Amino acid sequence: MRFVKIHLLMLCCAVLVSGSFPVVAAISGDLDPSVLTLIRFALASVLFAPLIWYRYGLSISPGALLRYSIISASLVIFFWSMFYALRFTTALNTSAIFTLVPGFAGIYAIVLNKERLGATRLAALFLGVVGAMWIIFRGDIALFLAFDWNRGDLVFGIGCLFLGLYTPLVRLFHRGEPMLQMAFWIMVTGTFWLFFLAAPGLSSVSWSLVPVRVWLGIAYLAVFSTVITFFLTQYAILFLGPTRVAAYSYLYPSLVLALDLLFGGTWPGVQVLPGILLVLAVMMVVQRTVAKSL
Repeated sequence: MRFVKIHLLMLCCAVLVSGSFPVVAAISGDLDPSVLTLIRFALASVLFAPLIWYRYGLSISPGALLRYSIISASLVIFFWSMFYALRFTTALNTSAIFTLVPGFAGIYAIVLNKERLGATRLAALFLGVVGAMWIIFRGDIALFLAFDWNRGDLVFGIGCLFLGLYTPLVRLFHRGEPMLQMAFWIMVTGTFWLFFLAAPGLSSVSWSLVPVRVWLGIAYLAVFSTVITFFLTQYAILFLGPTRVAAYSYLYPSLVLALDLLFGGTWPGVQVLPGILLVLAVMMVVQRTVAKSL
């Protein structure tokens, strides 16, 4: 029963993360992405701080700070690579490359967490990439064949390599501390990393001219797709393992599509259904095969 609840929590987490895509798309033109991400992490840290101070205190050992900094660095490098890559490539290309992350996480989990990766799971991870790309490219073979690697794609690919480290590192560096406490310090150290990346652009921001809807969007990103998803993800890693948790990202294209339709978007056509069905099947296979190997 506990594992059923954890899977339901991860499904909620996937919905919250998927919701961040249209939110970011709606507000990214009003604020530099690196500055936006810095505010997102900083606000989440500030909102989280009173609870952490009340329950655990704000003292931290140098060793723990180092562990959390390494984990948050994997996130920051990914975000930086995304911002940099989008100067040279398209959102379509980066979203396709992003589907490689669960495979990277699975490979890292073999080395860092001693997970066993069999032929079935390898095949499933590969088919998950195929299914996600099918959805992204709307089942259009011509659009898929037009996918052309460029400088931005390579940079973002490197960023995805680092993002794949996140879930295995959480499991590797967890020392029995409460997950709320771990999530908080990852956000805090991530804020410091992001400050150094965003510092050059902070002085050019006209804060008084930032629209209210941008602040509302940042509030959603900070509370729902940062604080809540950080905690849910790290809690689930301890029970499901990095690969099964990372595999939920295969659902993002389908959930983003569903959210787009919910808010008045256009249905791309039945040609995306094979990709949706394939991704759902892969999710089931990965969850079952990894469960047996843990």
